[in-house]
Amino acid sequence: MAFRGTFDYSLDAKNRLTVPAKFRASLSDGVVLAKSTERCVAVWTPEGFEAYTREALKDFHPLSREADKLNRYFSANSIDAELDSAGRVGIPSFLLEHAGLAKEVVVTGVGDRLEVWDRGAWARYNDALAGDIADITSALGHAG
Repeated sequence: MAFRGTFDYSLDAKNRLTVPAKFRASLSDGVVLAKSTERCVAVWTPEGFEAYTREALKDFHPLSREADKLNRYFSANSIDAELDSAGRVGIPSFLLEHAGLAKEVVVTGVGDRLEVWDRGAWARYNDALAGDIADITSALGHAG
């Protein structure tokens, strides 16, 4: 399933996120919560996270410092989790801190994963993204 859409949610008092209902079946075999390279928390299927990290590391020699650093980043900054019976997943403090998450969050679909953003941070990022997309698309297919 492709993860698409933007959804406003609130974390509960135990820092649990209610996953949008339309995605729960796809995440019923577990999730990987991970630091993104942006200031958000990525929510992956275990298979999706493995494919992502494998693809990111494929062009590096396995003994290179860069491969070690990427592997450490991916492995040390992620955690396996399960949805509870109400479709919620707890977000650990190190991920809350990374993304600056408080109560009001936005869950965004990013194709192969979901992302959890602070609501204000998402609004600012999405506004900037609109400008970036205009620049990126204007350069597509053009030699210069």
